[in-house]
Amino acid sequence: MSHERDVSIRSGRRVAESLRTCGAQVTVRDVDAQLLPFLSEHRPDVVWPLLHGAGGEDGSLRDVLDLLGLCYVGTGPHASRSTWNKAIAKRVAGQAGLSTPDHVTLPQSLFRDLGARAVLAGVVERLGFPLIVKPNEGGSALGVSWVADAAALPRAMVECFAYGDVALIERAVTGTEIGVSVIDDGSGPRALPAVEVTTDGPYDYDARYNPGRTEYFAPARLSNELASRAAEAAITAHTSLGLRHVSRTDMIIDSDGVPQFLEVNVVPGTTETSLLPQAIRASGRSLADVYGSLVNAALTSANAR
Repeated sequence: MSHERDVSIRSGRRVAESLRTCGAQVTVRDVDAQLLPFLSEHRPDVVWPLLHGAGGEDGSLRDVLDLLGLCYVGTGPHASRSTWNKAIAKRVAGQAGLSTPDHVTLPQSLFRDLGARAVLAGVVERLGFPLIVKPNEGGSALGVSWVADAAALPRAMVECFAYGDVALIERAVTGTEIGVSVIDDGSGPRALPAVEVTTDGPYDYDARYNPGRTEYFAPARLSNELASRAAEAAITAHTSLGLRHVSRTDMIIDSDGVPQFLEVNVVPGTTETSLLPQAIRASGRSLADVYGSLVNAALTSANAR
């Protein structure tokens, strides 16, 4: 029952539809008290956990699948847990040579102990404006705010803490916003065409999942050189974080042509407005072909173990 429940259901149904077109027998199950008895009894060949948000992306559900000895599509629990924490992912990406906006991570308890005004004054002195405020652990842009001045900062913090106990505050970067999906179906990670995102305001939850507010360009309107840099950055993020099968790296190409790493999704959305399906189509492949290849990759790696 996460904030991203509805999106998770839409993602699951879309993947199921695509897999059925290539002959797979697919059952869609909810994450409830009946799930583990069902999995234990039927022992499916492959599980594809498409639960967005906490539980699905923080590694916990994958821990359970490992305990049951089940094969599944996607990253294992340890790497999922590291990637779910945006600050850790940024540190790993930075150590791998990627650029990321200057930022600070602060728990809600610190604001209570030290006083919000004093803490925010220090943040502004260090990072300036504009700022992006977001939960350190979370997805679908829930609790994310663009902050242009000091007057808007307290409300942004309140909205952020409604979705998590730790805030990541980073210096806002302007440029071309893109998502680059990486797939690895057994032949090594490769980047799909970047998808460019433009909106009539912030790229928030409503803009992501309700058609009309956002315009997408797949492939992104980048030169060959910039497209290559973005692809290399996404593959670097995927490999340095130890991800498996599929991921999507969100970044902004700044005015100097440098990909600025924002975050990585280990469960990229697969809804009708999500970036991964658009990237697959832009690559010239069908959803059924790619999703089927990822299922086969999971099976192959499980059999190898």
